Amino acid sequence: MYLFSCLSQKWKDADDYIVDTAQSPENDKKNDILRGNKNENNANEACCFKYSELVAATQNFKEDNLIGEGGFGGVYKGLLESGQVVAIKKLDRNGLQGNQEFIVEVLMLSLLHHPNLVTLAGYCSDKNQRLLVYKYMPMGSLEDRLFDVKFDKEPLGWSTRLKIAVGTARGLEYLHLKANPPVIYRDLKSSNILLDSEFNAKLSDFGLAKLGPVGDRTHVSTRVMGTYGYCAPEYAMTGKLTPKSDIYSFGVVLLELITGRRAIDHTKKMEERSLITWCHPFLKDRTKFVEIADPLMQGRFSIRSLHHAVAICAMCLQDQPVFRPQISDVVTALEFLASQAEKNDTRLSSSCITLEPSPEV
Repeated sequence: MYLFSCLSQKWKDADDYIVDTAQSPENDKKNDILRGNKNENNANEACCFKYSELVAATQNFKEDNLIGEGGFGGVYKGLLESGQVVAIKKLDRNGLQGNQEFIVEVLMLSLLHHPNLVTLAGYCSDKNQRLLVYKYMPMGSLEDRLFDVKFDKEPLGWSTRLKIAVGTARGLEYLHLKANPPVIYRDLKSSNILLDSEFNAKLSDFGLAKLGPVGDRTHVSTRVMGTYGYCAPEYAMTGKLTPKSDIYSFGVVLLELITGRRAIDHTKKMEERSLITWCHPFLKDRTKFVEIADPLMQGRFSIRSLHHAVAICAMCLQDQPVFRPQISDVVTALEFLASQAEKNDTRLSSSCITLEPSPEV
């Protein structure tokens, strides 16, 4: 496996939201959509809020209402006049993401609708302010729930982790295979996966998303943008973006779900800071798969299920993108594992399994 991580936390490319400058019917269509072409019949505009409405909803962006922060800026919990609870993302004018990412996010989420994508309630571009308003996700992000689990929170169980993996994969499947033209997410990571009250995964933060290749094109050429620890090696080295780039990032997220470790953790020893580097020896030996399982699960999982999940993960993390699976195959495999895990939950709760390698399947 190629042990690679991106060279910096983010690459900012303010004008990169138009895919290619070369003129072609496919590019004309893609650029029209991203510019918000009013002739697109399936473009559903999000609600436009006044800045004063969002100030009132967040009690003037009170610090107590701050529920998260990212490259875009702070995220605040808010209550609209209608009674709807929302999450409001406020653009930091000095932040890592800028106005073009704001435009892409609004247009993408106005065009794309799926149960495993966040719902954009609206936006605000009033008084030189840039804000995005989403349906509130009560469980926060996968990052919040998976790492640094507080004493009053239950660690995620194996079946819940698989459910989250399935939802994430379904979201990617929609973007890659059902959206027209296809969309490459480009910034898949645990902090961008939000969870509703039933732990259904929702992809969020589409500011770096790209319309994918169409026709006889095999890739999209673009400046490298992404998050340290999640980038596919061929994309980071060449700038050639394909759906298989997202597959690699998904493999990293799946590995986080299995291990309970961050993609990059600077609190650990140097040789363990990169999750991919740390896991590399274990992924070569099937009998060692169980050694990377998150200790917080306390062995409450099927060894065979774990082996299959790690095998899927290893395929997604292949050095060469041609050897990575299609997202539809990943969805099918994970759905089967998730269904089996749900059936086993009751039995496993009454008896803790012995952590020994299972026979070869």
